[in-house]
Amino acid sequence: MLKRINGTDPFLASIKISDAKYPAPFPSQLEYGCPARGTWNIVHTGFLIPQAHEIFVCAEGCLRGVVLTAAEMNASDRFSTVEVREQNLLDGDMEQLIIEGVTDILGSLDYKPRAVLVYTSCIHHFVGCDLGLVYRTLRERFADIDFTDCYMTPIMRKSGLTPDQLMRQQLYSLISLREKDPKKINIIGNNLPTDKACELFGLAQEAGYEIREITDCKTYDEYQSLGEASANICFNPVSKCSGEELEKRLGQKLLYLKTSFSYDEIEKQLSALCGYMGVRTPDFSKSRERCENALRQTREIIGDAPVVIDYTAVLRPLSLARLLLTHGFNVTAVYADGFTGEEREDFDFLKMHFPQLDLFPTVNVRMRSVCRTRESKTLAIGQKAAYFTGTRNFVNIVENGGMYGFEGIIKLCGLISDAWTSEKDTRRLIQIKGMGCGCV
Repeated sequence: MLKRINGTDPFLASIKISDAKYPAPFPSQLEYGCPARGTWNIVHTGFLIPQAHEIFVCAEGCLRGVVLTAAEMNASDRFSTVEVREQNLLDGDMEQLIIEGVTDILGSLDYKPRAVLVYTSCIHHFVGCDLGLVYRTLRERFADIDFTDCYMTPIMRKSGLTPDQLMRQQLYSLISLREKDPKKINIIGNNLPTDKACELFGLAQEAGYEIREITDCKTYDEYQSLGEASANICFNPVSKCSGEELEKRLGQKLLYLKTSFSYDEIEKQLSALCGYMGVRTPDFSKSRERCENALRQTREIIGDAPVVIDYTAVLRPLSLARLLLTHGFNVTAVYADGFTGEEREDFDFLKMHFPQLDLFPTVNVRMRSVCRTRESKTLAIGQKAAYFTGTRNFVNIVENGGMYGFEGIIKLCGLISDAWTSEKDTRRLIQIKGMGCGCV
């Protein structure tokens, strides 16, 4: 007897949070990629290093996507490729291919990069390529260029550091050890610049500290100056490994001030920063009050309209869902394939108090067939949520949009209100790769 495995039921792939298991509510199966392209990939992230050149060493099929990414962000002049062919496997000359390929590229460039990011792929691991030899030889040939190893290896997605985590770690691997300035702090691990209006910058300035991040760097020398910081602030869970590596290699203290939409948790993180700087934690009661006012005004604007959230928009979707639900918003669904360790408390809270909340995967193949329309006007937070619901009223951000803390909540409320009153061209916007990185 034949059994239908897909259909048009909009809830075919979903599960109630009351029935979900933490941290992976959905099994790992055949995957689907929806056309919401705003998130960054390893090509975008690598270009954050100023005056650096990327070289991808991959098979032709693998190169297609990364070549298009570089072209879309008008960065083809900082991007090159070395194609791996079948003959290279048969001849066993993989190391020579990389060395001579990179050498030929560097000799033909019309400018001299300060750094080169070499991306090897799965095939190099399969054949046991001696990458140590490759990088030693390149550094000997080009002593005035810094080389670092980067990886385009989908085989790493399910074990160890993911390609995204490893890329964010390698993003800072070229920073050299320098004398530390006790009054300098970096924010690390983010693709987008942190909103300068957030409390992190205000507290640091009042205490006489300077906060910088890689998005502030216009030259390679400015990038290297990040090594002068005595501490690194990290609030993106994916980037925690970057801070741990820098703490070990450069002796920069890691201040993991995790992002949250809980007032108490926000204040706890800001208090940790004040403790490091040796200053008293200020009274945040007015900040809490401003958040309450912003949430109340936003709730009055959108009323009982369905609200859906996806994991690409904010770093902690369950924390945001909890904030909105406990303030009277009609959050009906969260789109996420799994959750980080920091989401456990929010998961348990929602499971107990809002058991009817729907969880949808984003990569499960069944999502290809779900109904992408809704009977009532829907507010989406995130591109994937907008795509899967077919709404034109959505908050177009990725990775928190640079927002953090109490000011981040207030700014997000403004974006929600604007999204409700002003429709967007969803089809056009969600197809733009790497939102905020300069893609056309």
